[in-house]
This record gives sequence, structure tokens and C-alpha cells, in this order.
Amino acid sequence: MIYHKHLLVNAKVKNPINTEEQGIEFLRNLVDKIDMKIIKGPFASYVDKEGNKGLTAIVMIETSHIAFHIWDEVDPALIQFDLYTCGQLELDKVISIFKDTFNVVEFDYVLFDRENGFVVEQQGREAEGVHYNQYPEGKKPSHMNQWD
Repeated sequence: MIYHKHLLVNAKVKNPINTEEQGIEFLRNLVDKIDMKIIKGPFASYVDKEGNKGLTAIVMIETSHIAFHIWDEVDPALIQFDLYTCGQLELDKVISIFKDTFNVVEFDYVLFDRENGFVVEQQGREAEGVHYNQYPEGKKPSHMNQWD
């Protein structure tokens, strides 16, 4: 079965990765742990332009892609993360790996089901140790493995 799941994350972190090797290792590890398959990459490059300094990385997976950029000039560092898949997505596993890797201070995410447009399936925020999960119309999707 084909799915169309799109996860977007915006996070502030205390442990940003900032080398090409670390970016490539993170993506390989993530893809392996969420049982996806790499078809090309991962690729990473450090951007040294003032105001946009940080690591950009991407990997093409059999079911689409994973990409991120880390701005490490600020403290805490800022990460924008994007995972799109036509396969199943274990959201709790992705979030756990992300948070364990980067020492997250603030974390916002939205999971879209893109089967018929951009339907928000779940969104959440964690800041100052408080976690908020929000489901459209207060209904938790029953067909997904969710993070609570």
C-alpha cells in the first residue's frame, strides 16, 4: 500500500551536528532505524555564508527523501527537518531518534497526510519540558503508531 506522509520539524537544540561526516552518519542511522532504504546519498555540506551558516544534508530513500538544515550561529541552534515518504512512518521512532541526537530545547512538528491534499494528521509542541500533542478535531488517528 502507498502512503503519503510528510513530517516537518522545527527545533531548537543544544547539540547541533556541524560536520558533513556527522550529517551523513545521522541520516544513515535514521534511515536504518526506521526501516527505510537508501537509493542515493546521503549528501551533506557545510554552508559558510553569514546568516545561513550551518549544515545542510539530504538522503534519497526508496520512498522519497529526508533533508535538514541546521543553523549553528545561534544558541540554541535551529534545525528545520523534512521527511516525506510513500511508505509507512513510525512517527514515535523518528521523533525519539531526533530528540536523542540533538538535545532538544524546543520542538514543533506537523505530520501531514498528503493523499488528498495537505491534511494535518497530527501536530505537537514541546517547550520548557511540557509536551502538547494536537490532533485535528481532537481525534487521535487509529491507524498510526503515535508518540504521546
